[in-house]
Amino acid sequence: MYKIAAVIGDYYHREDMIQSALMSAVQETFGGKTAVDVWITDALELPQTLAKRPDLVVLFKENRVDPEGDKSALWMNEAIAQSITAYVKQGGGWLAWHSGLASYPEDGAYVDMLRGSFASHPELHELVEYEGNGVQFTIKDEHYFVHCDESRTEVYLRSTSVDGSSIAAWRHYYGEGRVCALAPAHRPEGLQHPSFIGLLGEALAWCSGTEEHANSKEVKG
Repeated sequence: MYKIAAVIGDYYHREDMIQSALMSAVQETFGGKTAVDVWITDALELPQTLAKRPDLVVLFKENRVDPEGDKSALWMNEAIAQSITAYVKQGGGWLAWHSGLASYPEDGAYVDMLRGSFASHPELHELVEYEGNGVQFTIKDEHYFVHCDESRTEVYLRSTSVDGSSIAAWRHYYGEGRVCALAPAHRPEGLQHPSFIGLLGEALAWCSGTEEHANSKEVKG
């Protein structure tokens, strides 16, 4: 049985919409083949959750607790960041999804593990085309522009809109574990788009070590 722990939802992203997309991807990817146990957990409980050794952790939550108020209030402290990197180095899987890339310290252990982070997005949602790894689809989305150290990871999805182009997904090994970053999606219709659900499912399978999805080039941490 695969065990997936998920920390989802923040000020700008509703937990129920994210959970619905996550469960759709789990069902499409593992349904009928592999039993999967999904835990929804709180960010501040991550060290205790990681101690239970899930196969994969999904983070769709930005670091700021109150972005419209006290912008200095952050939930990920150094102890939590160190527990995350230790878990992945010891063989865990980590999926940083959309806001799971946002507002974390650029010089911190977490972003160093990710080898990339959120940089900015335009104020207006526009049509964004995603292409790579055998998929191509267009959704109205919050177009994430990111920093990414391409020399230390495998970029497998790119995005294009009227606002420009960016990297939209990348993955690599980190110690004995696996890390994947996935920029889309923000709006309900994007989160439930069939092509996106397939893309999310592939990321889940790769991070959890399913053999047929483990053919990425190996980039050691």
